[in-house]
Amino acid sequence: MIITHKEFPNYRKFEMMYEGRPLSMEVGKMAELCNAAVLVRYGETTVLVTCTASARPKDGIDYFPLAVDFNEKLYAVGRIPGSFMRREGKPSLPAVLASRLIDRPMRPLFPTDLRNDVVIACEVMSVDRDCSPEITAMIGASAASSTPPPSRRRPIA
Repeated sequence: MIITHKEFPNYRKFEMMYEGRPLSMEVGKMAELCNAAVLVRYGETTVLVTCTASARPKDGIDYFPLAVDFNEKLYAVGRIPGSFMRREGKPSLPAVLASRLIDRPMRPLFPTDLRNDVVIACEVMSVDRDCSPEITAMIGASAASSTPPPSRRRPIA
């Protein structure tokens, strides 16, 4: 049996103009194994933001284990450096700072007694020089963390 078309019953697209440029968010179509995934487009900048939480809390910890990963590979802006380590190695200083800028305002939004591992991953797909991927990722992280998981979504009427 060949599947020629897949249905996405939870697919939604939200669009608006922000500072004179189109801002759109798509949910329910990409990264289906995550708890929530948002594809954010701001101008020509595109960022895929996924939010995943563990099913059970970690034992023996007294803090909230939130990890934010901001991945901006140089191929997103059209530059491919020569060596593998520079291309695929550890995150750059601006990527670490962007991760922290997303993490700090998001941490108080979660319940104070939450001990489940939560990972927010921001993957930059393309970059427009006029639209910052960091701002686009921040918008996507807010949307992804506020999206209820598929098991708690209301059925579409």
